[in-house]
Parts: sequence; C-alpha cells; structure tokens
Amino acid sequence: EACDDTDASAAIKDKIAAREELLKPVSLQAATEFADLHDKTGRMKAKGVIKDAVPWAESRTYFFYLAKRRIAQDNYVSQLRAADSSLDNNGALDILKGMCSADWEDNAAVLDYYTANDADITAKISEMKTAAIKAKIAELEKELAE
Repeated sequence: EACDDTDASAAIKDKIAAREELLKPVSLQAATEFADLHDKTGRMKAKGVIKDAVPWAESRTYFFYLAKRRIAQDNYVSQLRAADSSLDNNGALDILKGMCSADWEDNAAVLDYYTANDADITAKISEMKTAAIKAKIAELEKELAE
C-alpha cells in the first residue's frame, strides 16, 4: 500500500510539472503584457506620474538641466523656509515662481534665471527674513503688553 501511495504521489507530481510546462508560455505572455502596460510612457502619462516622454536623444541634456535646476531650487527653497518658518515647500516654490520671468517648464531657462538673478533672490530671502523677525518682535511686544 505504501508503494501505491508513492507511485500515485509521483504520478501527480509528474502531471503537475507537465501542466506547469504547458502553461509557462501563457503565464510569461501575461506577465510581459502586464509589465508593458505598467511601465509604458503612455500609461504613466495618463496616470499623471510623468508630464511627457523624453526622447532618448535628448535625455542626457534634459536630465542634466533638471538635476541642476532642482539642486539650485531646493537650495533656495530651504533658504526661504529658514528665513520664514511659516512657509512650506509649496509656498517657497510659489515665491520663486512669482519672481521667475523664464518659462517655468523649461529647466534650462529657469536655471539660467537662477544663475543670472542670484543677487535678487538672495535679497528677497533677506527681505523675508527681516519681515519674519519684525513680525515675531511685534508678536512678542503684543504678548508683553497683555
């Protein structure tokens, strides 16, 4: 009887292995289709994850200027937030956006603006820091008067 169970078990395992081999191409095709749908630029754009596809020939230039812009921009945002603690990232970005005369969607143009107008941006940060300190002093004086 133990021999029959072993033979039956081996037969079932063989059938399972044969069925897996039979279904392997279908499973591979389904997995490939799922991955293709998931990672295609059209799908990513439809979901709002990306703004647009970057052509391969332009990708190095695009990402170079994107990285340089984001480094400069993040530096200004952190300086603005340090100057005025009531600002969040979006508020600081809105200030930079309001100052920028370049096309906000053009990374190279915004980077050029940041480079050419560093003194103006730094002056705005100083102005905001002064205003924040004055507001804090006024708030403290109001508390003392009470």
